[in-house]
Amino acid sequence: MKIELCEIPIRDITHGYEDSAEEGVAGYGGKLNIRPAFQREFIYKDKQRDEVIYTVMRDFPLNVMYWVKDDSGTYEVLDGQQRTISICQYVSDEFSVILDGMPRKFGNLTATEQRQILDYSLMIYICEGTDKEKLDWFKIINIAGEQLTPQELRNAIYTGEWLTEAKKYFSKTLCPAYQIADKYLSGSAIRQNYLETVLKWIAARDNQEKIEDYMSEHQHDTNCNELWLYFKAVIDWVQVTFPNYRKEMKGLDWGFYYNKYGTGNYDPRAFEARIIELMEDEDVSNNKGIYEYLFDGDERHLSIRAFTDKQKRIAYEKQKGICVHCKKQFELKEMEADHITPWHSGGKTIQENCQMLCKDCNRRKSGK
Repeated sequence: MKIELCEIPIRDITHGYEDSAEEGVAGYGGKLNIRPAFQREFIYKDKQRDEVIYTVMRDFPLNVMYWVKDDSGTYEVLDGQQRTISICQYVSDEFSVILDGMPRKFGNLTATEQRQILDYSLMIYICEGTDKEKLDWFKIINIAGEQLTPQELRNAIYTGEWLTEAKKYFSKTLCPAYQIADKYLSGSAIRQNYLETVLKWIAARDNQEKIEDYMSEHQHDTNCNELWLYFKAVIDWVQVTFPNYRKEMKGLDWGFYYNKYGTGNYDPRAFEARIIELMEDEDVSNNKGIYEYLFDGDERHLSIRAFTDKQKRIAYEKQKGICVHCKKQFELKEMEADHITPWHSGGKTIQENCQMLCKDCNRRKSGK
């Protein structure tokens, strides 16, 4: 990989600056893609944005930036998008900063002050290399700044029309995914959490081990119809299967459940009655696990309340340290508490339902 350090004046970078919203942000005479598909939306707060301008005005050094040069001779901002847009917006008179107690846009500055800003040189590393080399480099330089999420890093590699379309559905404020499923999803759309979630689900459906496998396969598609239709099918299935929404439903891996159980014939009314019962059961300590438990019956999802150390000690002394199954004597630390009447048969986590088994017997019993 080739890396070259360049000094480029602000007047050159802001030349031809154009913010076309969904179509991207360009500068440097149209040769610089300031906001590539993998980059986040502009997230600087006013104070951060203004500090960039004050730094330039004082002729203090800004942190170095990083561009990538492609085979066609154009560039993409790899790191430094927020600073670059702040500078371009100021030079374009899109906001003012306070100088000597007064708001001053670029157009309000004296010719000397404007020239000082335009002549200010930014230190920029420009790299050329393979996709993998650029991604590895991006991960390294990303450590020092406001770190990108894993999905934002993936987006750096699998750019193209497919990704652009996918981001319209899953990565914008008030995007379609937010409109229909915000209450089921965790994280932020603009930080790529929604996109990462649905990619994780659909990759699992296709028996692909990594999100990267799915993104690589579809990178050059002209649309993301498959991804969006799959996501809608998951949400429709959830809403039909569990028509009564509860806060515990937010952030669950619904796509995994849909992949595995989506073709089953379930009775929403029966599910609802069981949910109410389990929500009221004081032994169930993980209410979010109720939904997966309804499908596979695995009590581990529920994190059934464990016996206390005091309850274990009382049962141990009552049994005189003898395992009720193998009839051998053990130290307390060699034994485990067990429900006499299993929880799924109505047994509660109370003293009267506690017995001590040696670890081997308890595990053999649990494995049946």
